[in-house]
Amino acid sequence: MRALIPLLLGLAVSALVVSDVARADEPILYTVTYVEVMPTSTAQAAALLRQYRDESRKDAGNAAAEVLQRTDRPNQFVVLAAWKSAKAFEAHAATAPARDARAKLQSLQASPIDERLHNALTVGPPAADQGGAVFVVTHVDVIPPRKDDSLPLLKQLATDSRAEAGNLRFDVVQQVNRPNHFTVVEAWKDRAAFDAHGMASQTRKFREQLGPMSGALYDERLYLLLN
Repeated sequence: MRALIPLLLGLAVSALVVSDVARADEPILYTVTYVEVMPTSTAQAAALLRQYRDESRKDAGNAAAEVLQRTDRPNQFVVLAAWKSAKAFEAHAATAPARDARAKLQSLQASPIDERLHNALTVGPPAADQGGAVFVVTHVDVIPPRKDDSLPLLKQLATDSRAEAGNLRFDVVQQVNRPNHFTVVEAWKDRAAFDAHGMASQTRKFREQLGPMSGALYDERLYLLLN
């Protein structure tokens, strides 16, 4: 699993009901938080993360929050959140609900919570109804000298993917402290739509072009929305 910072998760990316361009003086901050608990603690962790998500949405500085559960390994979760500013996220992390969630999850975790902070590279509005969708969260690692070369590729992939049948959302965010690392968040109507996307010529072309720039395995994981 990956590891982000202390949980609280902010989470993400994605979709997050925010526009592609945030105010220059106060950009939206996207957090992507990976949580892996012991398999026997899956149900307990899901309940805690639901509660954390609901409390986060009440926070004045929160723009969006959602929890995804991995399809093939249900003891792994990712929390996606958007915050109105970095200061808003810092204030959130100091709240009692955030600290309480972190403390309770710590006793259940199989690996350290991995939280990553991002700025938007290209973020569009999600579909109104994403229930039952197949979500995909991918960590993209590009070698530092090729970071700038990867930007137009990622942006073009997002543009092309949003135009595909069955796409409900396609966002790319760029890690704050390591700008050669990106998180891609996708939502597809169903598995058939996701599979068709993977076979599309533009998707295969993107993977071919990205290959020589990659610093690690293209880490694509499938999730469902935790209601």
